[in-house]
Amino acid sequence: MISFAPNEKAPLAVQAYLQAAIGPRPICFASTVNSRGEVNLSPFSFFNIFGTNPVTLIFSPARRVRDNTIKHTLENVLEVDEVVINVVNFAMVQQTSLSSTEYARGVDEFVKAGFTKLPSETVKPPRVKESPVQLECKVKQVLETGNGGGAGNLVICEVQRIHISEEILNEAGTIDQHKIDLVGRLGGNWYVRASGDALFEVTKPLTTLGIGVDALPEAIRSSSILTGNSLGRLGNVEKLPDEAQLNDFVASGRLAELSTELGMSEGEIMVQAHQAAQQLLNAERVDDAWMLLLLSLKKNL
Repeated sequence: MISFAPNEKAPLAVQAYLQAAIGPRPICFASTVNSRGEVNLSPFSFFNIFGTNPVTLIFSPARRVRDNTIKHTLENVLEVDEVVINVVNFAMVQQTSLSSTEYARGVDEFVKAGFTKLPSETVKPPRVKESPVQLECKVKQVLETGNGGGAGNLVICEVQRIHISEEILNEAGTIDQHKIDLVGRLGGNWYVRASGDALFEVTKPLTTLGIGVDALPEAIRSSSILTGNSLGRLGNVEKLPDEAQLNDFVASGRLAELSTELGMSEGEIMVQAHQAAQQLLNAERVDDAWMLLLLSLKKNL
């Protein structure tokens, strides 16, 4: 493993490492205006949500590393303390990238990148019609983290109004992660698309108390086959299946069904319980994996 202090390498090299290591980063597609009413549109991936009451977003139009100049977006929010943050999905990513071209001050990136302006309701900058979610914001504060090339300028925004396209909603009226089809920023020229097989769910232990990896039986915790992710899934249960549940599992024919499904005899599945459990955990079948692992432990006692 290489190890270094940030000041031991050139800022461009440090930036390249960090942008490749810290991601995917959501993209703030910021529309702003200056005191003359000229519109600017530019993407920033140093961005996230930091509170919901009030709704607080922060993005950073950092100083350019190569020459320590500041960006038009920063100049604009210092003149007119308003911004619309438009989210970026796959359908608009190429146009969004085009808008990051360093056009001269006063050039309208909406026009250059082919985006459509929508009037905002509470702020002066226009919204991007093509964006599935548009957030009208008041700039509350700008914090400088330094004055050298690469230094951040944290633009702290309070959301005034939220616009969400009905096309990305599911039947429950919430945002469907597949329909919104977001993209995130990585290092260099790389992006990531948050859709299809790239999406997966992890049950959060917020209302339940998982037993934890430390509470797993030693033979399971020290397995050379079960991965760290698998141990995490196993440790997220509130309690282990009891003897009665194990007996019911066998009596119901579930063990025989699993054996057939995995192409093993019941004897083989007991011997290869960790391999079989790993397959089940990969398919998010935690209960079946637990039953199989505990039956195997019981057999080997």
